[in-house]
Amino acid sequence: MSSTDAGLNVSSASNDWRACALANYPLFPFTLDGVVLASVEGFIQGIKFPEAHPSRALAFLAHAAAAKQYGARAERISVWWKDQVLPYGSDAHHALIARAIRAKFFHNHGAQLALRATEGIVLKHDVGPEAPTTSLPATVFCRILTELRAELLATGRLAPA
Repeated sequence: MSSTDAGLNVSSASNDWRACALANYPLFPFTLDGVVLASVEGFIQGIKFPEAHPSRALAFLAHAAAAKQYGARAERISVWWKDQVLPYGSDAHHALIARAIRAKFFHNHGAQLALRATEGIVLKHDVGPEAPTTSLPATVFCRILTELRAELLATGRLAPA
């Protein structure tokens, strides 16, 4: 069965360059609302801390497992962004992460190439059992990527976040 038939498992541990590029772990710097971020994972982990918390800024500068480690110490009750406090795991929280993922692709041509190269392929995210406290459920993550891909293929570009 080819990767096209089975879908593409988006993961930084994949042997497929497209899957790695689409994952949240890689170092793909971008800006969101004027804040420079090293990776989507760093953003996801950093917003788990209030704006004055030292782990927030460190997470924003990190990628891969280093970024994930910062979030492991967070309480997972709320997320903080631009004077807003959003309930952790809420639709508003997921919409904020979707904006960060959009910004990653908007600012990184290589990431856009990887997304385009998945045309016609079902995107999935299966990296083992999903914790009930995950910031971004696999179904939400894959929906975001699929919607961004459709926009990119239909218009040739992405709107800014």
